Amino acid sequence: MYSMSRKLNAYSVYLLMVGIDSLARSIMFTLNLIYQAEVVHLNPLQLVLVGTTLETACFLAQIPTGVIADVYSRRLSVVIGYLLTGVGFLLEGMVPTFAAVLLGNILWGIGATCIDGAQEAWVVDEVGEEHAGRIFTRGSQIGQIMGLVGIPISVALGSLRLNVPVVTGALMITLLGLVLPFIMREDGFTPTPREERNSWQSMGRQLTDARHMVSLKPMLVSIFGATLFMGLSSEGFDRLNQVHFLQDFTFPILWSLTPVIWFGIISAVGSLLGIATTELVNRRLNLNHAPSLLRALTIINSLLLISMLSFALAGNFYLALIAVWGVGVMRTASRPLYNTWVTQNSDSRVRATIFSATGMIDAIGQIGGGPAVGYIGERVSIRAALTAASLLLSPILFFFLRSFRLLHQGENTSLVGQPPEVATEIE
Repeated sequence: MYSMSRKLNAYSVYLLMVGIDSLARSIMFTLNLIYQAEVVHLNPLQLVLVGTTLETACFLAQIPTGVIADVYSRRLSVVIGYLLTGVGFLLEGMVPTFAAVLLGNILWGIGATCIDGAQEAWVVDEVGEEHAGRIFTRGSQIGQIMGLVGIPISVALGSLRLNVPVVTGALMITLLGLVLPFIMREDGFTPTPREERNSWQSMGRQLTDARHMVSLKPMLVSIFGATLFMGLSSEGFDRLNQVHFLQDFTFPILWSLTPVIWFGIISAVGSLLGIATTELVNRRLNLNHAPSLLRALTIINSLLLISMLSFALAGNFYLALIAVWGVGVMRTASRPLYNTWVTQNSDSRVRATIFSATGMIDAIGQIGGGPAVGYIGERVSIRAALTAASLLLSPILFFFLRSFRLLHQGENTSLVGQPPEVATEIE
């Protein structure tokens, strides 16, 4: 039985991690593409290649880092992840060359995979699976609030020099990595005994358990399929949407606002809308009820597809503005629901590996989809590239329909905990 003090400690540390990480990333990312384009002087193809390099690093590191988190220590994996991420962005912000940006993104990719899955698995182990949905939703809200706080900070720092926001955020993440070992407890996880720590055998055993989980839980096939098409559509859209604004629209002349300030306003309003939407979902949706969770994911991702297509085809600035806000809101609302979907369909022993597998599949999608969409943007138009990115998301609806069929067949209707026979068969 978990003590209340232990739950509160883990819950507080998780929110601290999410909050600082979100603040730092907001400071860095609000103007990051502008920094890469105007200071590092990357062309559209190089911008896409940076994203492809990042996702390749994520792909190669996902399973090994997930296994480390499951076999050795989830806390250690998270700490290493934040340190690598901070160093990577310090390199990018202090050395404005294409090679330095690539290397920095490789370090960030490895660091992100150390955090991804391990952080979620750690907090679930510490507080109990029954609290996962609400914790992820609250963490998402904290992340949105801190992200909103970071936007004006980024714009103010960027008015000095465009690399200052990148360096500032990098230092914050590095400091977080240095502090976590002193405040992050790990009481709910039992690592593999030292005499059994054969890395290759442990990796094989963890992957076997994860594969066995897929055979026992057909819902994971739907999760992995949906993740693939999320990845295929997201990379090109994320790397080219600001270029679409700059090339295909004229910013309104209001109070002498520069494009940098406009992008800050767009991000800020998007964050406020995301916070409101997540709170609405948190209040109205029963995350422990499988049909309600899947219905919400289906509706949200349908609206995401419509918003992406609307942004690609918009004929004026204001329509594009509404559409890009719609994309951000739907993504923000979907994220905690998706994490809950994964959590409640994976056994504790292999949960970090399952999360890492979804990260790897997402990276495969982005590696495949990003350059293809970028090529269309280079050869045809940015509008055509964004349309293609939007259409790549559409097959995700098939996997949600498949999940509904599985529920109707009686698989995991409660979505809370795992059937006893699953844990027995894995062992």
